[in-house]
Amino acid sequence: MRVAVLSDIHGNLHALRAVLDAVAAEEVDALWCLGDLVGYGPRPNECCEQVERAASLCLAGNHDLAVLGRIPLEDFTDEAAAAARWSQSVLSGDARAYLERLQSLGSTEDVELFHASPRDPVWEYVLGEEAALAAFHLTSAPVVLVGHSHVALAFVLEDGAVDGAVVPGGAEIDLADGRFILNPGSVGQPRDGDPRAAYGIVDVEARRVDLFRVEYPIEVTQEKMQAAGLPAPLIRRLSTGR
Repeated sequence: MRVAVLSDIHGNLHALRAVLDAVAAEEVDALWCLGDLVGYGPRPNECCEQVERAASLCLAGNHDLAVLGRIPLEDFTDEAAAAARWSQSVLSGDARAYLERLQSLGSTEDVELFHASPRDPVWEYVLGEEAALAAFHLTSAPVVLVGHSHVALAFVLEDGAVDGAVVPGGAEIDLADGRFILNPGSVGQPRDGDPRAAYGIVDVEARRVDLFRVEYPIEVTQEKMQAAGLPAPLIRRLSTGR
């Protein structure tokens, strides 16, 4: 089974559409989303609608929970909290109902999925070896998928040792030896220096993952963010992927 894996869309409809178009050309068997459909970006309702239609499995991220009122906005940066308040003000009933049904972790026969990490499915960033080792110890599946950090990463546990690094678009990773933690990167707000929308395709049976980046009209999303009065730093960072 070949599965497209998306994460951290953040209300960026143009980035999401670009990824869904690219995924359609790959003829995958399923699409999974690791959460944060809303927050930051200007089109939360449309992103929820698109993901609900396309994804067979979707998780809730911390921004989703914040917009639902389940996490205090005081736990976020000023810019993120402002964007969450705006998203709350425009969230449709259908989008809210969809987000309300989501959980922050899930599993299949061969894969465990978390928005953030196994140790804290809502908040913890898996960015280094300590967090990765803890994640391996708390899971048993050959492949563990995480989002939240907006950085495409791969960690492997082999012979008791952990190794990992940031993974560029176009990378192919052989999953045959060891256990893996994989982050496909962010669709709507990358933070690894590459502003293109990110996603991955995991081939469970062939034990392989391919990570991709796709162009989208960043300036159109920025214009819509500006028109909505969203914070300027959130608008600027789309251009740099930082």
